Amino acid sequence: MKSQIWLAFGTLALLLASALADVVVVLTEENFDKEVGQDRGALVEFYAPWCGHCKKLAPEYEKLGASFKKAKSVLIGKLFLLRWIVMNIRAYAANMVFKATQLFSGLLKALWNLKRPRTAEALAEYVNSEGGTNVKLATLPSNVAVLNADNFDEIVLDETKDVLVEFYAPWCGHCKNLAPTYEKVATAFNSEEGVVVANLDADKYRDLAEKYGISGFPTLKFFPKANKAGENYEGGRDLDDFVTFINEKCGTSRDAKGQLTSKAGILSSLDAIVKEFVAASADEKKSVFSKIEEEVEKFTGSTMRYGKIYLKAAKSCLEKGADYPKKEIERLQRILDKSISPAKADEFTLKKNILSTFASS
Repeated sequence: MKSQIWLAFGTLALLLASALADVVVVLTEENFDKEVGQDRGALVEFYAPWCGHCKKLAPEYEKLGASFKKAKSVLIGKLFLLRWIVMNIRAYAANMVFKATQLFSGLLKALWNLKRPRTAEALAEYVNSEGGTNVKLATLPSNVAVLNADNFDEIVLDETKDVLVEFYAPWCGHCKNLAPTYEKVATAFNSEEGVVVANLDADKYRDLAEKYGISGFPTLKFFPKANKAGENYEGGRDLDDFVTFINEKCGTSRDAKGQLTSKAGILSSLDAIVKEFVAASADEKKSVFSKIEEEVEKFTGSTMRYGKIYLKAAKSCLEKGADYPKKEIERLQRILDKSISPAKADEFTLKKNILSTFASS
């Protein structure tokens, strides 16, 4: 087996944007010599966050990294291109001839590899061939709901769900480019029971595509709870564009990583009463608390859930004093800074957000 496997993409490198630290080893000046060039082969991808080619390759390289994660004889890693350049420049002073030769060799191989396919399958074939391994590609789980003729109406026309549907064709280049971003959108809203991010192979299910007027790929349509005829999605195709759209249309408060924002759980109808509660004297607070109870009784659905958190926060303020919100927020933040489940993170973020209205009013 060869001691090293180097693959540089693009003119110098093919660049990778998404963070794949869980399946791809992130290389730095500090760990490079330890990880690369030891007893195992190393496929190193040089990247920069701003490159469009990186984004296109990201899901393929992630799939490769996941597949070879347990392969002890091969390392799948990535190194920020600018850091790599700095590392080489610093090394020239110590051994310029060796490093210059190594850099020139890397450039030649980069040009040679321009013609290599950019798929996980092709990369896996290369690594197996060069590294003497026989690793099969892993199938990564997806959070995108896959639609077909049998389940389309059940999922899309469900009046309890807001559904975003991508009508795509497997051979469509634009669809392939959108795929990694669309997967991130589905992942970001995976915890929202009332939101579904789905896709349909419109080339295979042409009757459904024609029914909804699909004439090009990819076409995105949004099917809100109140309009199951669907409406065209005309927004941008970046992750933040989709996240903003879904939050505005569905009343959710998620960021691109799927975490609740500071706006989650906040009910504007309670703002004035909470301010009155905070400003009230100890004797007056009980009376204002009753107003909060009366307002919460009017809520339904998710707002009822948030209203109950408001009530609990107000009751704790009555029992534990004016300093309670600040101290509890600090406690919750310490928990959030630890590794906890997404469900618990949502629960504590909602409490923290609502408590902040009592601390800052």
